[in-house]
Parts: sequence; C-alpha cells; structure tokens
Amino acid sequence: MNIKKVFIAGGTGFLGYYTAMLFDKMNIKVDTIALPKELDNLDWFPKNIGLSFGNLFEMTDEEIISLLKKDSYDAFIYALGPDDRVLPNAPAIDFFVDKLVNQSARICKCAKDSEIKRCVVLGSYFAHFDKLQNGELGKYHPYIKARTMQEEQVFKLADENFSVMVAELPYIFGTMPERKPLWRESFLDNFNGMKSVFFPAGGGTAVIDVTGVAEAIVAITINGKSKSAYPVGNENMTFKELVTLMMKASKDFRPYKELPAFICALGAKKMVKETLKQGKESGLNAGKLMTQIQNKKFYIDPKPMREELDYKSLGFTGGRDVKESIIETMKACYPERFN
Repeated sequence: MNIKKVFIAGGTGFLGYYTAMLFDKMNIKVDTIALPKELDNLDWFPKNIGLSFGNLFEMTDEEIISLLKKDSYDAFIYALGPDDRVLPNAPAIDFFVDKLVNQSARICKCAKDSEIKRCVVLGSYFAHFDKLQNGELGKYHPYIKARTMQEEQVFKLADENFSVMVAELPYIFGTMPERKPLWRESFLDNFNGMKSVFFPAGGGTAVIDVTGVAEAIVAITINGKSKSAYPVGNENMTFKELVTLMMKASKDFRPYKELPAFICALGAKKMVKETLKQGKESGLNAGKLMTQIQNKKFYIDPKPMREELDYKSLGFTGGRDVKESIIETMKACYPERFN
C-alpha cells in the first residue's frame, strides 16, 4: 500500500520518536499526540511533525475518532502502554490487561472507525515465545499473558478494510533528546550493593538499536500482512556478553558470575514476597524469570522478517550496530562517571 500519512499514538516516546523521524525522512507525513504535561518540555521535538496534546487513555471514543478524522491517515501506529519494568499494585494482571489489552483494542477500534486502513501495534517478543510454549509463560507472568492477549484482541479488529499487525520487540538500546535511558533504574540498579553481578547460566536474548525498531515498524506499516505478528531483532547475545558489555561501558568493574538458575530463583523468590507485602506485583515473576527466561536463549532470526517485509527495497539494514548503541546507552545512564 502507498503510505502517505500516518498517525503515531506515542510519537514523543522513545520508540515513537524514532519511528516518526524515519517516516518523515521518507517524506511520509506524520502526526502524533503527547500528554498535556509535556506541553512545556518539547522544544527539542521536530517542528515538521504535527503535534497535538491529550491523553488517549482518558479521551472518549468520540474524541479519539474526531482527532483521527482531522486528516486522511493511511496508517495508525500504537506505541502506548507500560512495559514489564512497571510495578503496579497487586494483582498485576488487572493493571496490564487494562492498559495493554483493553485500551489498545479500544483505541485501535477508534482508528478503524476513523476509516484508517492499516494499524501497527507495538508489542513484546515475550508473546512470541509464549505462543511457542503454548501459553506456559503467561501462566506465571502477568505482563506476558497480557501481551499475548493484546495480540489476540487487536487481531479481532482486522477485516478486508482494516489490516492489523504487531511488532514483537526485544531488548532495545539507544538514546533520545532530553530523556535518560531507563536501563539504569529498571535493570542495573537491581545490582546495587552487590560485590558481584549474578545471572543464571546459559541464557541469552535478541537485542536491537532503536533505529532498527523504527525500520521494523515502518516496514510492517508498508508491507506487513494483516493478522501477522513479527518478531523483531538484529543480533543475539548471551546475557554474559550483554551484561558484561553494559558493565564495562558504564565503568562498572565488578565480576560477572553465572550460577545455576534454581539458586538465582531462591533469592528472587524472596524479592517477590517482599514486593507482595507492599501490595505490589511485578509483571514478570522474578523467581520464574530465572528458570523460564533468563536461563534460556530467547533468540530471533531477523532474516525471514526482513525478506517478507522487503527491507532491501526500502533501503533498510536492521539499524545501527547494537554494541555501539549499548555503549552509548550506558554512558547516558551514568553521565557522572564520564565528566
């Protein structure tokens, strides 16, 4: 389909920003919406990208449809919702179902009712592996269950006039203007106070720079097949390779040690109990995380997706070198160490 105009829900966020920039570079008109609280803090945002203000989660269906009917958009990108780093009140499944499943289905339905033809929802690669394991991950991890449910619900909107695709995203690195990367507070801070950094042995993950995510989203928008979920990745790294590089790049010279997954799980279970005592619950069960995910290789082969989405004709390469991106991201997480 010839895409001339797109609307990005979440275009001022990390992923939406780079996606908007790439669409704009390809001479595709982009509009987006930002939360009202960002009104005075967006001087850095590109002036050639249309920007309005509002909270889609709080807007009525009629208000959203009116917003999307202001122009003849060919595609709608849904880049909203919490990821697994959010710690909601227990039970976590209620929070994630509301924010990831119900809201995305409602807002994407508004895009459909606005006569937009194509819709891309940003999801998680955990849903890909959950499906491969027949829902086993979703039994223990509320966030993963909600991501799988999200795909099921948005695909129900698809018909001959409305194509719906999902980008299943892995570990993402990169920086953006006026925002500090979340890797410090959501990942590295978990090891504060430890003399060594411990991880289960044998695990690994797909990783990608944010520019590669933008390429994937644009390619799916243009060439994606309706009711398809596309696992996105650029490189695969063991956690030993990844975390060691992150530590070195952030001038953290503690030793990295691998332990059997069941030993790591014992300590993680204590964390789960403490969190529940506070009335909170993580979207990823820390104990099961050690024995179901972080000791496994959640790898993605990028070649099939790139061939199906015709990266070559689009001039896409998979994004910036991931290792360079990791180094830059870590420096941005710890600027005080590089003054």
